[in-house]
Amino acid sequence: MDHRLDEIDRRIIYALMDDARNVSAPTIAADVSVSPGTVRNRIDQLEERGIITGYHANVDFERAAGHLANLFMCNAPVSERESMAQRAQVIPGVINVRELLTGRRNLHVLAVGEDTGDLRRIARALSDLGIEIEDEVLVQNETARPYSPFGPTDETHEAMLTDFISLSGDAEVAEVTVDRDARIAGMSLQEAAQRDVLDDDSLVVAIERDDAVVTPHGDTVIRPDDIVTLFARDGVADETLDAFRGGDPA
Repeated sequence: MDHRLDEIDRRIIYALMDDARNVSAPTIAADVSVSPGTVRNRIDQLEERGIITGYHANVDFERAAGHLANLFMCNAPVSERESMAQRAQVIPGVINVRELLTGRRNLHVLAVGEDTGDLRRIARALSDLGIEIEDEVLVQNETARPYSPFGPTDETHEAMLTDFISLSGDAEVAEVTVDRDARIAGMSLQEAAQRDVLDDDSLVVAIERDDAVVTPHGDTVIRPDDIVTLFARDGVADETLDAFRGGDPA
């Protein structure tokens, strides 16, 4: 099942792909204008949904006692490809198995051996599983980088619009992060309505705050870094979004 990612989710994934070991929730939070608790909560959700599947170290095996990394490009019957991939993963020395949606070379197996003899052992084990090795090559180097569409853009927003959904008719749902000097920050929803900071058509349906989701009521106070979900039958007006932005609205 696909899961919709908003801007905060994408930026978190980008930061973790860039340097998962050294980046911290407060650092990511500062970049996306939310609280560290919100970042930790989002990471938990991304892991639970199977979007973030793990965190791995990149190892230079040649420097690690002169070990050899070898890529086996293999063929497996399409109907058995998944099961063969799972069995290949348990062969000692295999560190990565990739299934490809192609007719030939549809299984790539990355393995590490102490020497060429050890790599031959792995090749025999693959063949014993019924996997046909079509080609193989020693891996000299491998680099990785985060997925750039999930990264920051040149545009900056005082209040980050994290998600925007158009429903049937003119109805819209928007998620927006409250800036620290936004007009609505520190106001209750009742006060915001009385002072026309929120128009009558806009309804706050949820507030994500740190590691919890708050059900809003009239006396609920909007705080900086809250992620507010708005619903409007006739579309979310720019003037409404301005209430969540810092500084003077344009």
